[in-house]
Amino acid sequence: MMNEGQLSRRQILAAAGFTGLAVLTGCGSGDDGGDGKDLSKKQNGAMKEYRAGQRFKAAKPLSFSMLHNDNPVYPMKSSWLFWKEVTRRTGITLKPLDVPLADYEKKRSVLIGAGDAPFLIPKTYHPGEVPFVASGAILPVSEYVHLMPNYQAKVKKWQLEPELDSIRQSDGKYYLLPGLHEKVKSGYSLSFRTDTLEKLGLTLPETWDQVYDVLKALKSEYPDKYPWSDRWSTNSPFPCGALFQYLGQAYGVKAGWAYDNISFDGSAKKFVFTATTDAYRQMVEFMRKLVAEKLLDPESFTQQDDQALQKLLAEKSYVISANPQVLVQDYRYNLEKQVKGAKIEMVPVPLGPAGPVVLGGARLENGIMVSSKALKNDTFVAMMQFVDWLWYSDEGQTFCKWGVEGQTYTRTGDQFRLKPGISLMGSDPDAPKDLQKDFGFFNGVFTYGGSWALVSSNFSPDEKKFQDAMAQRTQLPIDPAHPLQSVEQEQATLWDTPLKDTAIQNTLQFVLGKRPMSEWDQHISELKSKNMQQLVDLHNKAYERFKKDNG
Repeated sequence: MMNEGQLSRRQILAAAGFTGLAVLTGCGSGDDGGDGKDLSKKQNGAMKEYRAGQRFKAAKPLSFSMLHNDNPVYPMKSSWLFWKEVTRRTGITLKPLDVPLADYEKKRSVLIGAGDAPFLIPKTYHPGEVPFVASGAILPVSEYVHLMPNYQAKVKKWQLEPELDSIRQSDGKYYLLPGLHEKVKSGYSLSFRTDTLEKLGLTLPETWDQVYDVLKALKSEYPDKYPWSDRWSTNSPFPCGALFQYLGQAYGVKAGWAYDNISFDGSAKKFVFTATTDAYRQMVEFMRKLVAEKLLDPESFTQQDDQALQKLLAEKSYVISANPQVLVQDYRYNLEKQVKGAKIEMVPVPLGPAGPVVLGGARLENGIMVSSKALKNDTFVAMMQFVDWLWYSDEGQTFCKWGVEGQTYTRTGDQFRLKPGISLMGSDPDAPKDLQKDFGFFNGVFTYGGSWALVSSNFSPDEKKFQDAMAQRTQLPIDPAHPLQSVEQEQATLWDTPLKDTAIQNTLQFVLGKRPMSEWDQHISELKSKNMQQLVDLHNKAYERFKKDNG
């Protein structure tokens, strides 16, 4: 319990951070430079008064090294307009160390371990930064966000403090500058052959109970077919990862691609094992019912994506998981060629017991680690200002995504249009130029996060309709910070994988009817025998410790 007049670490951060003016000499305590470094000697090239909404322009030409994740879809070119325009606008020359996407994480680890990493290390997904914390090889960037007014303004405006707390380490600091989203962007849901539904007098379902009713009606009309045959079973440890993820969301649990052994129980105020909760069991029972009544093809949990697609195109099934891209490019395009009058639509994630919600924690994206070597350079402040402008300002984010107005795109309000002859991800197959391949914009190293207007500016009509519906939903609470210390992290890693494997295997056995639900208690016992309770206790201990240490 804090006395009146005492401030928590986070309150101090908020009070010091959101002044709108980058304090160039800050060294102070708490989250504003607590390592005692005097930044007054690290201002070479920095702007004296750099504010949110103002373009960063270095006081003198500078260059900064960075790791570049080379995507084979748009291989890096030194001739990209992106590089030239960054230098023209800011006076900064980026020196990319190009690493193939397939080798990126391994190469990054080797470079950091050897002390050879560039200053800026983007495209890092939390908790990918954690292994480098103990060695001191990367900076606790939360100590320096007072140099980043655009970053701080978005954190404050979009109320992202709880998300940032979730990536803090046991010292109360965070070591990754994440991409920041105004709203959660959802990806996957169910799609239905709407022409078939119309023929049977059925409407698109809005709840999982209605999904069940639609599937029953389809089964009644086509008794020799499985109405639903699904995909995305061979690209992650959790078969039907997309399906379990959005179904789990409807029950308020992390499942499928979102599965995590540990979840926070808001009522009990403690961490629990996800696959033993009542909500998880209810989700499993619902899936079991669909399989038992032959509404969901049991081959969904083992088949390749192409097999699921062929069943849809051959009219052996009428329902399949989708995202907005595959809906248009795979399903609709191929159905229209093969099945006369076929129509298919994707619905907002059907509602379940948890109500109109989306999973929490999805407003942070991959982000940037900063090498500790950068702090030793007298251009450190300018570098942080530059990072703030390019990755976090409205102008920088628009530039990274769409390029140069009048040259690669035109704009009317929030409506963006590519210039004639330029394509983006197949938008104009006949265009001679590509925004990513030929100009270097919409590059995943630089383009992520932002306002909903910017994030949605390239949505197709289908995706806009889907995302607008999902954006109205309430975000489920984010698990509170509970960072493990390095020794605890090593122990948790040893326990985590066997537990996850057992949880997933048992989930599928229940769903497929290979185990009766009467063995649920046995399922829990099997998890306990693999150190389930010890793992839960470890996380609760970390949670209590972090609460105590950080107010």
